[in-house]
Amino acid sequence: MKILLAAAVAVALVSATPVLADGYLHAQDKRIVDETGRPVILRGMGLGGWMLQEGYMLRLGDLGKGQEHVIRAETAKLVGAEREAAIHQAWLDNHTTKADIDAMAAMGFNSVRLPMHYGLLTLAADQEPVPGQDTWKEDGFKRIDDLLAWTKANGMYLILDLHAAPGGQGNDLPIADRDPSKPSLWQSPENRRKVVALWRKLAVRYKDEPAIGAYDLLNEPNWDFDGPGGDHGCKDEKQAALWDFYKELTTAIREIDTRHMVIIEGNCWGNNYKGLPGAWDPNMALSFHKYWNVNDEASIATVLKLREDTGLPLWLGESGENSNAWFRDAIALVEKHEIGWAFWPLKKIGFNQPLEVTPNPGYQKVVDYWTRKGPAPTADEAYAALITLASKDVRFENNIQHPDVVDAMIRQPHDETTRPLRDHRIGAKGGSFAAVDYDLGALGQAYADKDTANYHVSTGGQRTLWNNGRTYRNDGVDIAREADGSPYVEDFTDGEWLKFTVVADKSGTYDLTASARGEGGKLSATVNGEAGDTPIATPAGAAWTTVRLSKVALLAGRNTIVLRSNGAAVQVKTLSLKP
Repeated sequence: MKILLAAAVAVALVSATPVLADGYLHAQDKRIVDETGRPVILRGMGLGGWMLQEGYMLRLGDLGKGQEHVIRAETAKLVGAEREAAIHQAWLDNHTTKADIDAMAAMGFNSVRLPMHYGLLTLAADQEPVPGQDTWKEDGFKRIDDLLAWTKANGMYLILDLHAAPGGQGNDLPIADRDPSKPSLWQSPENRRKVVALWRKLAVRYKDEPAIGAYDLLNEPNWDFDGPGGDHGCKDEKQAALWDFYKELTTAIREIDTRHMVIIEGNCWGNNYKGLPGAWDPNMALSFHKYWNVNDEASIATVLKLREDTGLPLWLGESGENSNAWFRDAIALVEKHEIGWAFWPLKKIGFNQPLEVTPNPGYQKVVDYWTRKGPAPTADEAYAALITLASKDVRFENNIQHPDVVDAMIRQPHDETTRPLRDHRIGAKGGSFAAVDYDLGALGQAYADKDTANYHVSTGGQRTLWNNGRTYRNDGVDIAREADGSPYVEDFTDGEWLKFTVVADKSGTYDLTASARGEGGKLSATVNGEAGDTPIATPAGAAWTTVRLSKVALLAGRNTIVLRSNGAAVQVKTLSLKP
C-alpha cells in the first residue's frame, strides 16, 4: 500500500533558515551563514545508494562485505558483462531524478548531500593507460551538473561528498567500495594524488556556482594512523597523516576556488578529531556523524567543545537509520545548538526513510541465490529482475512515500501537536479507517509504545526493532501485513495507545467497533477526552472479529479517539463508527 503525501507536513521553518539558497555559504562566528550573513540551518538528505551502492540498501549486505564492485561482479557472472553494464546505466539514470529533488523541496528540505564514487569521475589508478595521469569521465560530471540544475530550480544547496575515494579511506569496506586486496587511499601515494586532482577538477567546474553549498572532502575516514588500535581509528590520538592530507586538499582547492566552504570529517567514521591542529582555512566547517546513541547533551558534548575550541561551525553530515522518535529527538537536539544536518538516505529497500523502493518479485530470487538461501535464477530471470529494479522500481513515481518520516524530521522537532495522517471522514452512514493510520506526531502525543528506537551504541550493543514488522510506518508502533499486503497493528500491548482524528459530518451517537484478535487482550477507547468504558476482551483465533468497544458521542467536525490496549498483546486491523 502506498502512503501518499496527503498529510500536511510543511511547517514554517525557524527564522535562521532562508527559504531559498542565497549565495555562497560561509563559516562565520561558529555558524554557517549565507552571503547576506544570515545563519543557515541546513536540513537535508544524503542520496546514498545512487552513485555508490551499499549492499545493505539492496538486501545484499552478506554478498562479500556489501561492496558495489562485488555486487557488479556477481551480476556480470549471472547475466554477462554487457547486460550488467546496461543494468548499472539504468540504475544511474533512474535512481535519482528531478522528481526526487522536487519532492524533497516540497517536503521541506533545503539541501542535498551527494555521495560520489570516484569511479564515476575518473579511472582507478591501476587502470590508467598512462600511470600518473588522470582519465576523466564526462558522464559522471554531467550527472552532477544535472543534479545541480535540479537543486537550483528548487532553491536548495548541493553539498559534494567524496564518499568512495580511490583505494578506499578505511576498513569499513562497503561505504567506500574498497577492495582490501589492493592498496587503500592511505597506502598509496598515487591514490592520494588522484584525490587531489579530483578535487581540483571539481573546483574548476563549480567555483562559480553559489548553489554548491560546500565540498565535503572525505566521507568517514576510519583508519589506524597511529598504529594498531581496532582498525577504524577510534583510538588514534594524533592522526597527523589525516590532517596533513586535508590541508593538502584545501590548498589545492584554494588555488582555484576561494569562495566555497570546505568541510572535513574526523577519523572513526567522522567523529575522532583528536590532534586537530586548529583551523587552517577561514572558510571551513567540521562534520560529525551520529548513529544509534541517546539524544542528550552528553552525546554531542565533545563536538560542542570542539566548536568552542576551534571557532568552526558544526554540521551533522550524516545520521539516520532509526525510528521517527529518534529522528525527532536528534534533530531537535542539534538544531537547539544551531547545527544543521543531512540524514541518510533518501531512499532504499526499507521503510525508515522518506522514500521506499519496493523491488519486483523476481528480485528476491536473485537475492536468495546470492545470499545462499535459494537456487540460481536463469540468466534471463536475473536480468529481467535486475533491469526492472534499476529502470522502474527505483524511480520516484514507483516509490512508497513515508510522510511520517518527513513529519518527524521537519515539523515535529518544532511542533508538539498532532496532525491527521489521513482524512477519516464519518458520514451519514458512518465510516471505517485502518488502525495503522493513527495521527502523525511524536511519541506520547500521537501514540505510546514500549519500544521506540535503536540505541545500541549507548546500550552495550543491544539492538531494538522498534517496529517489529519493519513496514508501513517508522514509529514504535508494531505493524505487520496480511498475505494480501494490507497492514495491521500487531503486538499492541498493555499501556500502549493510538490517537486518531476523525471528522464527523454531523453530531450524534455512534457504535465504535474494532476488527481485532488476540486471546487475553483487552481494548478500550476514549472520545474527546471523556472517560472510556470497561475494557473489552479480544477474541482468540486467527480470524478477525468485530469487537464492540462502546457507544460514543461525536461532535460535528473534528473529534479525537484514543484506542488503548489494556492487556496481553492484541492485533487490530480497523476501527468503525456507525450511527
